[in-house]
Amino acid sequence: MARIRGIILFIQFSITVAITVVAMYLFRNHTHKVIKLWMKFQMKVLGIDLQIEGKLDESCDMVIMNHQSLLDIIVMEYIHSRDLAWVAKKEITDLFFFGHIIKAPRMISIDRENKAGIITLLKETKDRLDKGRPIAMFPEGTRSDGTKMLSFKAGAKMVANKHKLKVQPAILFNTRNIVDSKALKASPGVVKVVFLDPVQADKSTDWFEQTEIKMNEAFNKEYKNYVS
Repeated sequence: MARIRGIILFIQFSITVAITVVAMYLFRNHTHKVIKLWMKFQMKVLGIDLQIEGKLDESCDMVIMNHQSLLDIIVMEYIHSRDLAWVAKKEITDLFFFGHIIKAPRMISIDRENKAGIITLLKETKDRLDKGRPIAMFPEGTRSDGTKMLSFKAGAKMVANKHKLKVQPAILFNTRNIVDSKALKASPGVVKVVFLDPVQADKSTDWFEQTEIKMNEAFNKEYKNYVS
């Protein structure tokens, strides 16, 4: 049943992404509204129930979270009211047609194989911040298998330190069990989001390393409750 739902989800995604991309190009000044409508539709269609612990502080100009599934982005976009600027791998942007889901809303595309990538990242994030858009990043750099968090990469730390950002850490739990795009499986279910206390980035402190520890502790606590 999960595989059938996954196939249906893939077809639905293909159709609605195409519609969303066209709508964003037609209404260039309202791309955020278009995205919000698409995310609300996805939450309803996927049958997602949300449990939220902690408080989202929308005064923060960076959100960092663990990454397990495409659903992570859908959930955070659904919860957050501001126009998030997601940092994505160039491989996604280069996808035929579907790459426009990054290009149309002016997200940030980074070539991790290019040594100048960090310079581009700092430049692009400053541009979005100047436009009033918070930066959204997955510090793990790629998706985990949902049983543990991966070690953090330095990108989010460098961006936050450079721009002196107030950072909102968040843990998303159970998203991979609901939408696993690699295995092409989908099931309705509950997603729990845990918001940790915001932290001020400061290159003279170990805020990033301490945040990684706290996020791991929060994830491991929830995972232990889930499997027990």
